[in-house]
Amino acid sequence: MELSEYSVDMRTSLCSTLIELSKNNGNIVWLDADLLASSGMMKFKEAFPERVIDCGIQEANMMGVACGLSAEGMVPFVHSFAPFSSRRIADQIFVSGIYAGQSVRIVGSDPGILAGPNGGTHISLEDMAILRSMPGTVVLDPCDAAQLTGVIKNTVSEKGIYYIRLARKSKVKFYSSGQNFTVGKAVVYREGSDVTIIAAGAVCMAEAVKAAGILHEDGIEARILDMFTVKPLDSEAVLRAAAETRAVITLENHNILNGLGSAVAEVIAENSCGVLFKRMGVPDCKGEVGTLEYLLEKFHMSASYVADTAKKMLKGG
Repeated sequence: MELSEYSVDMRTSLCSTLIELSKNNGNIVWLDADLLASSGMMKFKEAFPERVIDCGIQEANMMGVACGLSAEGMVPFVHSFAPFSSRRIADQIFVSGIYAGQSVRIVGSDPGILAGPNGGTHISLEDMAILRSMPGTVVLDPCDAAQLTGVIKNTVSEKGIYYIRLARKSKVKFYSSGQNFTVGKAVVYREGSDVTIIAAGAVCMAEAVKAAGILHEDGIEARILDMFTVKPLDSEAVLRAAAETRAVITLENHNILNGLGSAVAEVIAENSCGVLFKRMGVPDCKGEVGTLEYLLEKFHMSASYVADTAKKMLKGG
């Protein structure tokens, strides 16, 4: 299955979506940490200059400001690179946001190995784990512009803390514009009866699709579940996959501990599913400098590794 591309990247789509929504919602505000150009929100600033706050490189303070705006009835979106919009501001998210009952959309860009060229300090392999462990949060990892637009539009009026991973420069296309997505419900991107690959986000969905193509050539049909909502997880989709296919593989752009793989493992274990299961992603280690292609190979996350893993599982190896 060949993947095409959109003419614009995901950050441009996000900006366009928020401009559209803001025409009818005067409460939407954007807070950034000296990264307006990186987040692609300069056109939003041009359209609504009074609704953009550049907080500088003070992410914890930015989250506090966002929670204050929420308390006054605003709809704040905050942005920084994934490690700085998750682990750096974890206490502010919990105390000022969750404990105080506020509603904030947190956008973490270049999650996981997408930040490879910037090195280990900018690679966040634990952002989903941090946010997933906090009560009542929603953790989203959309894979393309259509899905990002859909989940933003469907949740902009909802209450609570939303964490949205943004592969800001990705143009890869999985879905048609205008397609509807329901938070908490996985998308069966490809049907298959032999093995299920559960993935999320632009990087891993692309590798899952490539892996399914490799497996198809060997007569193995892989189901692909796009689990773009990591929390709350679609347990029913996991249980169907466990019952209807012989093996389940999770693929995530994240530490294999406490992210998508762990969430799926919890469902499989608690329901005593007799299915072969394997988590694939970054092992329990720090990030490092490298291109996306290099890091996919190093951490055994590429399509070839996924396909080989599926073959071994089905052969009992």
